[in-house]
Amino acid sequence: MENRNRGWKKVLLFVLPYAFIAGIFQLIGMIIAGVDTQDMYYPYSSGQKLLVGAFDCMGTFLVLWIFMRFVDKEKFIHLGFSVKNRFREVILGIGIGALILGGGFLVLLAQNEIRWERILFDSHELLISLGLYLIVALVEETLFRGYVLRNLMGSFNKYLALVVSSILFAAMHGFNPNLNLWGLLNLFLAGLLLGMPYIYSKNLWFPIAMHFSWNFFQTHLGFNVSGQDSYSIVEFSIPEGNLFNGGAFGFEGSILAVVAQIVAVLLVWQYYCKRERSRTMLSESLPANP
Repeated sequence: MENRNRGWKKVLLFVLPYAFIAGIFQLIGMIIAGVDTQDMYYPYSSGQKLLVGAFDCMGTFLVLWIFMRFVDKEKFIHLGFSVKNRFREVILGIGIGALILGGGFLVLLAQNEIRWERILFDSHELLISLGLYLIVALVEETLFRGYVLRNLMGSFNKYLALVVSSILFAAMHGFNPNLNLWGLLNLFLAGLLLGMPYIYSKNLWFPIAMHFSWNFFQTHLGFNVSGQDSYSIVEFSIPEGNLFNGGAFGFEGSILAVVAQIVAVLLVWQYYCKRERSRTMLSESLPANP
């Protein structure tokens, strides 16, 4: 029983050191970036977001390395960074994110829920957003899937661990601007969608790829990302914010995203279940060693 309890206890033990160390790194990043740390509503430039995000990544990875080394007593790569035979999963993750956001954009445009305005291409801002969303995906997936979900699976049934980690993932975004109940539901579903591959593969490259793709295409198709506005290639206006278009929270605040994510969760679950059955059948068909 003690071994079963160790997983969730390690997650609780992780919280304060993570908040303290990652918070210090973020503060250093803010100071270097020239952010007014006394102003809660300071309007970050894209470059400042990237710099602060980079320091947040360094702080997060430092805490994770310390815990993997001294608490879990495992190598950092065991969080899920093995690259062997993972290229297909990376492409699949990018493709699913692009398909959902691209499809949602076209549906909303066809229904006149959003109105096309213009294309605004800025190569400098595009590169910054590329780096920023890669960092966001790396940090959040390594933290929530690689460490939190991984340890919760040591204490609970894998599906219960997935649900708990998804609740924590949604709660982390609880102070995002313009958040509503539908946005919170979509963040929970995103936690399920990003965590589902991990409970079968114990590998992070699929969720990292999909998380990056989701945010990258969401912002450059003109939506706010979890309520936060930033540079986008496509610019559109919303005649009236509602449940269908997500309003100020972005696509993640829409019922369209709920439907898309539920379908995606079921398809990803079916994919990994089928792959697991195939592996089981293959291993059973191989002759036993004499």
